[in-house]
Amino acid sequence: MKRDLSKMTCIEDLRRVAKRKMPRMFYDYIDSGSWTETTYRENTSDFKDIRFRQKVLVNMEGRSLETKMIGQDVKMPVAIAPTGFTGMAHADGEILAARAAEKFGIPFTLSTMSICSIEDVAENTSAPFWFQLYVMRDLEFMENLIKRAKDAKCSALVLTADLQVLGQRHKDIKNGLSAPPKPTIANLINLATKPEWCMKMLNTERRTFRNIVGHAKNVGDLSSLSSWTSEQFDPRLSWDDVARIKDLWGGKLIIKGIMEPEDAERAAKSGADALIVSNHGGRQLDDTVSAIKALPDIVSAVGSDIEVWMDSGIRSGQDILKAWALGAKGTMIGRAFLYGLGAYGEEGVTRALEILYKEMDISMAFTGHRDIQDVDASILRGKDWGRETV
Repeated sequence: MKRDLSKMTCIEDLRRVAKRKMPRMFYDYIDSGSWTETTYRENTSDFKDIRFRQKVLVNMEGRSLETKMIGQDVKMPVAIAPTGFTGMAHADGEILAARAAEKFGIPFTLSTMSICSIEDVAENTSAPFWFQLYVMRDLEFMENLIKRAKDAKCSALVLTADLQVLGQRHKDIKNGLSAPPKPTIANLINLATKPEWCMKMLNTERRTFRNIVGHAKNVGDLSSLSSWTSEQFDPRLSWDDVARIKDLWGGKLIIKGIMEPEDAERAAKSGADALIVSNHGGRQLDDTVSAIKALPDIVSAVGSDIEVWMDSGIRSGQDILKAWALGAKGTMIGRAFLYGLGAYGEEGVTRALEILYKEMDISMAFTGHRDIQDVDASILRGKDWGRETV
């Protein structure tokens, strides 16, 4: 029976429910950043400095947020970002999120560090999804990952460029983050307060990193997994590798993790189809600028040479509209959909997307527009965004 989630009116409502229902280590994994979490917080708070210009007595009928991202039709300029441990927010989480995205009409991106495998998602969805690649020292395994994504008919490859080494996230260290949770006294006590999560997890076989276990050499059980992942992220990854990866893939390539105009220019020259302005949600380098503040300079630097998207900090449809107005031709959401997933599974992801869509649609109407294609920085107030403040 479908739940009535109409009282969930904003992403913050879903976050509060997810915090109550999820085990602490997995909620903390989602809702945290590196070091002091300054960048994590500013990714969201910096959107508040950007204000709209309200227009009245304009025709608001027949509105549309439809656009394209790397040639793919989307209901709104949003894709679900690749997030590790998604299947620990809710049992079979990647499958449920992919289904919600497919039904809503936006792309879903599967992480290398997902709980459900490439094959799991392909078997349980019909629309092509995107796959995100972490470059590993084990080249044979990495090339096999790309082949598996091809076999699953994935329609784009997202190369993450900002995780050659792992940023320090204090909460994950303190919680002893693992999938599944280790049976420590602290974890068992916490899990005892999450009966719904536990029951759903007991009813699935997907409880570890299924893209890796059984596929990578010498990783046949959980005991060897954590050491393998810490050793395998390749710190030698450079721009010289992009062409090789693009050749191996042979399809649409997106580079995620661009924060400086010089890197954006290199991404445009690399043959990639899109770049994502992203600081990994504030989970890598702390005390760097927020993604929304980095966006305008990058758009200015590369112009129309490559599609520029943005993620990190998006919590509302107004945030998406502001990013679009500043030149982003697409956005990606991570925490916003994860809160919905942790709260209510597939229905929660759908509700998160509905919330974002409605917020963006109504806000666009109030700025005097009916078609997202007509929206630019003129909807923003202030000398740094649209026209001079009056």
